[in-house]
Amino acid sequence: MRKRAAALCGAAVVMAGTFTAVPAEASAPDTANTVRTARLTWKSCATEDYPTLQCASLKVPLDHRRPHGKKITLALSRVPHTARTYQGPLLVNPGGPGGSGLTLAGFVASSLPAKVAAQYDVIGFDPRGVGASRPALDCRPGHFDPVRPDSLPTTPAIEKANLDRARSFAAACGKKYGHLLPYIDTTSAVRDMDAIRQALGAKKINYFGYSYGTYLGAVYATFFPERVRRLVLDSVVDPTDVWHEANLNQDVAFNDRHRAFLAWVAEHNSTYGLGSDPEKIEAEWYAMRAALAKRPAGGTVGAAELEDTYIPGGYYNGYWPSLAEAFAAYVNDKDPEPLVEAYEDFGAVDASGDNGYSVYTSVQCRDAHWPRDWRQWRKDNWAVYEKAPFMTWNNAWYNAPCAFWPTDSPRSVNVANGKLPPALLFQATGDAATPYEGAVTAHRLLARSSLVIEEGGGNHGITLSGNACLDKHLAAYLTDGTVPRGYGEADAVCEALPDPKPTATTAKAASASSKGSALHGLLGFRH
Repeated sequence: MRKRAAALCGAAVVMAGTFTAVPAEASAPDTANTVRTARLTWKSCATEDYPTLQCASLKVPLDHRRPHGKKITLALSRVPHTARTYQGPLLVNPGGPGGSGLTLAGFVASSLPAKVAAQYDVIGFDPRGVGASRPALDCRPGHFDPVRPDSLPTTPAIEKANLDRARSFAAACGKKYGHLLPYIDTTSAVRDMDAIRQALGAKKINYFGYSYGTYLGAVYATFFPERVRRLVLDSVVDPTDVWHEANLNQDVAFNDRHRAFLAWVAEHNSTYGLGSDPEKIEAEWYAMRAALAKRPAGGTVGAAELEDTYIPGGYYNGYWPSLAEAFAAYVNDKDPEPLVEAYEDFGAVDASGDNGYSVYTSVQCRDAHWPRDWRQWRKDNWAVYEKAPFMTWNNAWYNAPCAFWPTDSPRSVNVANGKLPPALLFQATGDAATPYEGAVTAHRLLARSSLVIEEGGGNHGITLSGNACLDKHLAAYLTDGTVPRGYGEADAVCEALPDPKPTATTAKAASASSKGSALHGLLGFRH
């Protein structure tokens, strides 16, 4: 994120072929797919927001190497196409890992231009272990119940308390789901995606993924390049540093993003009354953290819970006004109630969050190698903490079960790919969860891909959230395969939306905020 995209000297346009066909249900699938296709029975699962949403389920092998062995069930959703021109299924994924994608199908279908959405069956799915798929994992209910030990291990006792929690979580996962854990990983999930493709009777899929969903899409494209028609990746995981290094890189980026929030608070001193010097405001924030470590607000918000509350502000600046109000009330008015409310809104983990975290750890710990010697974790995280104190140790304990995980970890997947049609990548230059350099790396590895950046933006998940420039590129690509071609590090540059005001002052600002909030409410667990 510290390396900015070069300005474009010019741009060209590349066209990929369009695809007009009768609906998949009416076309003649090959014989091998006929049985699978017949198993999808779509029924209405409409909501007030998404009245045409349909749901189905699909049985897939737990172990795809044993197709006739034990089966698990995937939950699917669909918004059917309505146009005569049909471009096939568009699978969508919100990231995580551990995020439910069922509602995302409705959001994407309603947020794309109507003429574009009408040409696709927008398909959501809960990946294995998630949400409405069965079995759904919940390794240790209440693992995040407050008040947890301080995340900063300044004493051996605090470090031991956090280590005990991490070991207990890993042990609970192994005890409850030992037979499942070897198959809760990205490679199994992409084989599930191909089973979904077969069940839909499609020879190729279109794919649109956010966050971890970009890695899921890149790995699918590595395994099945001939089955990819269009590929959209928004907020791109660096596929070369999954997952230990990725988390350390996140810590630095989130620290920068948190400081951007504090600078924004300083700009609005007239509203929040915390001063106009960002460094002094930062000192106030850490003083609040120290006070909460000794006396949790409302008996629930200690130091670790405070971090949980403010980390979402690193993902999406639409949360900044609420977080600033809670901060100001605690410091200026000695009122902890808004802070407790903010924790309940942004930081507290419910049952779906317990499920999301169980899948998150299962996938990340299984996908790639993690250090098994805690001394290495201690060394790495103290080194990063010295320059980035905001999230480092909170993130370390979040991922610490991987040091004790009961399954082995194969090598991560090399996603370098020269066999794909043109793909389209989107990235904010100040994104903390997936720092900018990772998108540049993925752009280089995915030959013929195009990278569209949001210059100066810091949000994670940037399309369909109010930036018309980004959405124009997305709509053009999904319409006829058009991608921009530039001459710099990126192929097209869009200006970031302005940071929010303490309150939305225009209809345009309110609309953008509404779109962003809707999207970020759907993105995957700790996306």
